[in-house]
Amino acid sequence: MGNEIIFWLSLGLMGYAYFGYPLLLGVMSLFRDREVMRADITPSVTFVITAYNEENRITEKLENTLKLSYPDALLEIIVASDCSSDRTDELVKSYESRGVMLVRAAERRGKEAAQKLAVQSAKGEILVFSDVATILPGNAIQNIVRNFYDPTVGCVSSEDRFVETDGKISGEGAYVRYEMCLRSLETRVNSLVGLSGSFFAARSSVCKAQWSEDLQSDFNTVLNSMRSGLRGVADPDSVGYYRNIRDERKEFDRKVRTVLRGISVFMQSLSLVNPFQYPIFAWQLFSHKLCRWLVPFAMISALVANTWLASDSIHYGLFLAAQLCFYMIAFAGIVHKPLAKLSMVKLSTFFLLVNASILQAWWRYCAGERLVAWEPSRR
Repeated sequence: MGNEIIFWLSLGLMGYAYFGYPLLLGVMSLFRDREVMRADITPSVTFVITAYNEENRITEKLENTLKLSYPDALLEIIVASDCSSDRTDELVKSYESRGVMLVRAAERRGKEAAQKLAVQSAKGEILVFSDVATILPGNAIQNIVRNFYDPTVGCVSSEDRFVETDGKISGEGAYVRYEMCLRSLETRVNSLVGLSGSFFAARSSVCKAQWSEDLQSDFNTVLNSMRSGLRGVADPDSVGYYRNIRDERKEFDRKVRTVLRGISVFMQSLSLVNPFQYPIFAWQLFSHKLCRWLVPFAMISALVANTWLASDSIHYGLFLAAQLCFYMIAFAGIVHKPLAKLSMVKLSTFFLLVNASILQAWWRYCAGERLVAWEPSRR
C-alpha cells in the first residue's frame, strides 16, 4: 500500500508541475484577466549590458545596441564589466564617443554585483538588461517600455527565440515555447514568476531599492516587484534572439548553475510563499519553481516504487515497462546522435537532462555551494 501511495503521489507531482499548473492557470484566466495596459511612451532608459571577458562578442553587441530605435537624449548605455581580464574594457572604451559608459568592478564578484554598479550609476526611469549573446531587433526598447504605462507593472520579460545553428527547432526550442505560453498565462492571471535573463526591464525604483549582489537578478527582480506591490509581465512583442550552445556539457553546466542560483533566491524569499500575504503569487511560486525542482525526486521515487509493485501486478508491470522505455529512449538520444534528431527522442533526452541538472543543483546546494562568480555561456 505504501509503495502505491508513493508511486501515485510521484506521478501526480510530475503531472501537476508540467500540466496541472498550466491547466489551472488557463481555467483561472477565463475569470481573471489582468490585461496589461500598453501605450507608446518614452521614459528615460538606461540600457545595461553585463560582460565578463567578451572581447569576441562585445563589439557586435554594442553595434546592435546603438542601432536600437530610441531617442538619443533619453537613452543611456552602460556596460558593467565584472573585472574582465581580456580586451573587453578596452573595446568598450572605444565607444565612449558614441555615448557608451563603462563601469568596471574592482574585483570579480559575479554578474549581479557588476549589474549593481550599473544600477547605482543609472539615471534612467526604466532599466533594461541584456546579455552580450542576445541580439535585439531595432524596436526592442520601444516595445518593452510600453508595458510601463501600466502602473501595476514593476518588471517586464521578453520572449526568447531559440535558434539552432542549422535554423531548426530543437527539443529545447519546444520547451522554450512551452515556457513562453506559461508566462503568457501567468501574466493574464497575476504575475510572472521569473524573467528571461537575456533581456528584461524593470522600474529604476524596484532595482535601486532592493538589488542583491548575490541573488539571481532575473528571478529576484520579480520578487522585489511583488514586495513593492507591483508585478512582472511577459511581452510577446519584445523578443531576444540567442543561439544554441554547441558544447552539450557546457549547456548542462549552465542549467545546473541556473537552478542552483534559483534555489538560493527561493530559500531567501520564503516569506513570499505565505498564502495569507500573497494568496495567488505564493501558489504560483510554489507551483512553478518548487514543484518543478522536486520532479527529479519524484522520478526516482516513482521508478523505485514501481519496481516493487511490478512483481505483484501486471498493470504496474506495464507502467514499469513504459518508464524503462522512456529512459531507454532518452539515453539513446545521449549516446547515439543520429537518433537525437527524432522529435520524441529529442524531447525525452532534454527532459531527462533538465531533471538531472536539477538533481545536481540540489546536491551542490545541500553541500553548501552558493554560486556567485559567473562564466558567460559561449554559444
